[in-house]
Amino acid sequence: MKEKQLITRIQEVQYDELDESRRHLVDLARQATKRSYAPYSKFRVGAAIALDNGEIVSGSNQENAAFPSSTCAERTAAYYAHATYPDAKFKTIAIAARGTDSEEVAAPIAPCGACRQALLEYETLAGDNVEVILVGRDAIYILPSVRSTLPLAFSEF
Repeated sequence: MKEKQLITRIQEVQYDELDESRRHLVDLARQATKRSYAPYSKFRVGAAIALDNGEIVSGSNQENAAFPSSTCAERTAAYYAHATYPDAKFKTIAIAARGTDSEEVAAPIAPCGACRQALLEYETLAGDNVEVILVGRDAIYILPSVRSTLPLAFSEF
């Protein structure tokens, strides 16, 4: 029997340790949480994606009484980004959330499995790593790629 070990490297930083472009992306993800439509879960998520053409697209989760019809913030932003700028490549995504108490979550949250898989598609399309910034009040995690959030990814590579 062979055993393999999967390791994901995560850099933990504070907001004031981020460079200006990352701080701006984090700010936009935090702002996007305020545009969430979450009457059922009361859990508000925002995402902001920096594209290689200099544009930044944000999105928030949009819930529906028919739960499978809801869309997470990450996919809202990703689908809008590609629909609006089909030739642009994703560079970085920041994801922030507010809990059911409407306050920013203390610890960073990660995308759901469906969002990880959807974002991996755009990382593959970009032909390069898409940095992931997971935002919490007390810490911010920086991951080198979408693939690092989904180590046994379903993909053609």
